[in-house]
Amino acid sequence: MRRDIFQAIADPTRRAIIALLALQAMTPNAIAEHFDSTRQAVSKHLRILTECQLVRQQPQGREIYYLLDIEKMKEIDQWLEQFRQIWENRFSQLDQLLTTLNHKKP
Repeated sequence: MRRDIFQAIADPTRRAIIALLALQAMTPNAIAEHFDSTRQAVSKHLRILTECQLVRQQPQGREIYYLLDIEKMKEIDQWLEQFRQIWENRFSQLDQLLTTLNHKKP
């Protein structure tokens, strides 16, 4: 089954893995050290993130490092941007209303 990026980021553990990989490339063992779960569970999360192309593998010698794919993260940001604009407009309208109400107070 092909998952999409929103299914991948729905899980808090996967979001935490993304946050770790945003800082630096890491091996599965290094990632697993940050969680109270098995190495196999972390590998499953990494497989899902890889299927969704949010992370990619980079072999270095006998180790495999996982890196965050920034371009794929931009897809999430672009989707969120539409809501960011809506909420910014609503907050601006609320700010204007509150300013108007404060000026009307005796």
